[in-house]
Amino acid sequence: MKVVIVLVLVAIVVALAGAGVAMLRRPPPDQPRSDPRMARALALRVLLSIALFLFILLAWRLGWIQPTGLPLAR
Repeated sequence: MKVVIVLVLVAIVVALAGAGVAMLRRPPPDQPRSDPRMARALALRVLLSIALFLFILLAWRLGWIQPTGLPLAR
């Protein structure tokens, strides 16, 4: 379970980095400034974040993961 969560978090960071690279590259002079690759990368990042959140909620609901919380006293 932890491996899936870590892999999705890495994919989110990679999508964010891809959007940053697409934003920093100069477009050719005959092309408009907006880059569809950047928009797709950011949309993918949002989609992965929402999917991860829903997956964690589902895993908790089905009992696959248990919240540990913070210890109140030692």
